[in-house]
Amino acid sequence: MYALFTAMNSTTLVKTGERFLHFAQRLHLPVRFVLKPTIFDHFCGGECLSDVDKTIRELAANNTGTILDYSVEGAGTEQSFDATRDEILRTIGKAKDHPHLPFAVFKTTGLVPVSLLEKVQQGKELSADERAAFERGRDRVNDLCRHAHSSNVRILIDAEESWLQDTIDNLAYAMMERYNQQKVIVYNTYQFYRHDRLQVLQRDYENALSGNYHLGVKLVRGAYMEKERERAQEKGYPSPINSTKAETDQLFDAALRFCTEHLDHIALCSGSHNEQSNYLLLQLMEKHKIAPADERVYFAQLYGMSDNLSFNLARAGYHVAKYVPYGPVEKVIPYLIRRAEENTAIAGQSSRELTLIKKEIERRKQAKG
Repeated sequence: MYALFTAMNSTTLVKTGERFLHFAQRLHLPVRFVLKPTIFDHFCGGECLSDVDKTIRELAANNTGTILDYSVEGAGTEQSFDATRDEILRTIGKAKDHPHLPFAVFKTTGLVPVSLLEKVQQGKELSADERAAFERGRDRVNDLCRHAHSSNVRILIDAEESWLQDTIDNLAYAMMERYNQQKVIVYNTYQFYRHDRLQVLQRDYENALSGNYHLGVKLVRGAYMEKERERAQEKGYPSPINSTKAETDQLFDAALRFCTEHLDHIALCSGSHNEQSNYLLLQLMEKHKIAPADERVYFAQLYGMSDNLSFNLARAGYHVAKYVPYGPVEKVIPYLIRRAEENTAIAGQSSRELTLIKKEIERRKQAKG
């Protein structure tokens, strides 16, 4: 862990490693022997669904749930989309009646062609073949949400790039209206590095009220910041990203306040590694007399990060779950690259993890002495 987070604390090393991995993928070079015992084993639960059982048990021993995240990015073919849907259906089946698997999760781009998500958002007319392909994608999304509903398993729809997100949002709203009538099954994700997301959240709440369904909300700061800024600059439109991290923090915390104030029609999953935001949510729950064991509020962190937050929250009786990615080593490389980039891009994230690791190493040395 010390070596890994030291490496991720170096922007130069991360960028060099990213270029090497992209190069290795194109040439089909063997990188498994390097990735498997290092970054893969730290951030992923295994290569197939059965591999993750050991991680589920380890997390459960710390009163922490597992969110099985199939992190293979599809080839963009109908066959790959169907295969991804079928794998996520298996995660839902595994989560059914399992006390330590509180959520399933999927990315819409694993089920629907990216080009069509973007074209629909742009309001462009689809050809007959494109309309049929988009409908097949929408049916896959519905298959997952319907199966989650019948299995009584909550399901998270991940957020993606802004030029696809409106289409993804509209699919999520349709699923919520269909399956969130009695309680929240389907959750949409809001990335608060985008400056408009608080207004979108407030609008979505009002629409849920008028539509007589419950709103499922997962709050995150975001995962595509550098990519968003580069594209906005390249194409000459205003960046959707906040100018400063402080603005993102303020919006995220405002969203926590809004959700806890409207918990009668909202279920919240707070996906944050920020200590201040986690502490604020504890304070808000106390203020609004929301019990730690209330099923409408979950804390979530990524596997391999912020165990100090996850396990202490769980020990105090709050609902906590870890996102645990899995998939063949060679096929989760894009996820692993994003994980390294995000740790480097988020000011101080790797440094915080590294500081905690150093303290633990020192504590163990003293204990042995």
